[in-house]
Amino acid sequence: MTNDILDLSAKVGRALQAKGLLLVTAESCTGGGVAQAVTEVAGSTAWFDCGFVTYSNASKTELLDVPAALIAQLGTVSEEVASAMATGALANSNAHVALSTTGIAGPSGAVPGKPVGTVCFGWARGDTVQTERLVFAGDRQSVREQTVVHALQGLLRIIE
Repeated sequence: MTNDILDLSAKVGRALQAKGLLLVTAESCTGGGVAQAVTEVAGSTAWFDCGFVTYSNASKTELLDVPAALIAQLGTVSEEVASAMATGALANSNAHVALSTTGIAGPSGAVPGKPVGTVCFGWARGDTVQTERLVFAGDRQSVREQTVVHALQGLLRIIE
């Protein structure tokens, strides 16, 4: 894990703690990378509730209440699924703030309109959900690292 990610995780922790908020993560393409990054910060038990690694479509439906019909209609890598993942993580935890990641880290898995490196994000706080779709360049590890960084940066925006 890079020092930049650790520094960003610590900044997220300070912001969450200052507002008395708990975080939950719902991750697919990052495989728990965001949860790992935030729990590297000493004292994270004060502001991190739990993380869901929902790699399969079935786990997204079973653990996060993402409608199977939504996945069938739009595909797993969509802003709508990222939104549903974040909302489902909040509903199935004690957290106040959620972030989600779903994407195609590669080296394969691309589909028409969704090249390798496509990642959708969701950030939820209360009833407000923000989403974003980006395409990152690089190999699998690089895409996953860029995703962790962007997810944490987006989280700061909705906390502060």
